[in-house]
Amino acid sequence: MRAAGAPDPRAEALRGHAAMLAFSALVAGSFSLGALVANLIDPVSVTAVRFLWAALVLAIFAAVMARRADGRRRGFRRADFRAPWRHVLLGGLFAGYFVLMFEGLKTGDPVSFGAVFTLTPVMTAGFAWFWLGQRLDGWLAGALAIGAVGAVWVIFRADWQALLAFQLGRGEAIYFVGCVLHAAFTPLLRRLNRGEPALVATSLVMGAGCVLLLALGWQGMRATDWAALPVMVWLTMGYLAIFASALTFFLLQYATQRLPSSKVMAYTYLTPAWIILWELGLGHGAPGLSLAPGIALIVLALVMLLRRD
Repeated sequence: MRAAGAPDPRAEALRGHAAMLAFSALVAGSFSLGALVANLIDPVSVTAVRFLWAALVLAIFAAVMARRADGRRRGFRRADFRAPWRHVLLGGLFAGYFVLMFEGLKTGDPVSFGAVFTLTPVMTAGFAWFWLGQRLDGWLAGALAIGAVGAVWVIFRADWQALLAFQLGRGEAIYFVGCVLHAAFTPLLRRLNRGEPALVATSLVMGAGCVLLLALGWQGMRATDWAALPVMVWLTMGYLAIFASALTFFLLQYATQRLPSSKVMAYTYLTPAWIILWELGLGHGAPGLSLAPGIALIVLALVMLLRRD
């Protein structure tokens, strides 16, 4: 029997699912909107601006909302800035992922990119086994395998000859390397954490990534005529920083407190479906029916992961 005033577990779980639905939809938007502006601005420049804005927003939230284990407000501490190499390494991995995403979107297809993204949990599981000793059970491994098959179907556009010859599109190949960096980032974030709250850790990682991008891409940023950029570029950068970075991070943290990790991870597999809806909404049309079996396998993987616990 639930105590008076105690939260309803079912209601809390439903809120967690709603948060992850919003999370996956917002992440999907970054692919479709990114494809619109990928050839209008240098990938390092757009990522640097995104990281700068997101780092500032997250730092403000961290200073106001970060909590200790006993529920008291924590904020930033001097100890958080020790061993800064951790933040530089993690920031480099995270920044590399987004730079390669934008570089790939110059020639790649957003729906295919969504399928490539669904391979990230498989790669993350491999890195987590290597660095953290985490092992998959049979059900989770089966779901990831089914989702991977569906992703490969979409990536190669149901062309088995292209698969056998490994004729991967240039944009998809570039983005796949980025997804490897993303997959390595997640378990390393946990391994290198020294007790910092999630908001504090993420704001420091975003800040370090921004510094790296500014150092590496300063010449390109100076050469960019920022005043002449189309409004769509600024709108996309704002969306990426606020909605696809800061807000999605908040939604992810909210959901992880209410759902098992396998169910949180399951929503990765909704990305291609959301991208299709984004593409329809932007007037780009729907993918061919030949991709339907791959999408169906990805959805099956989602259902398996949601039913696991």
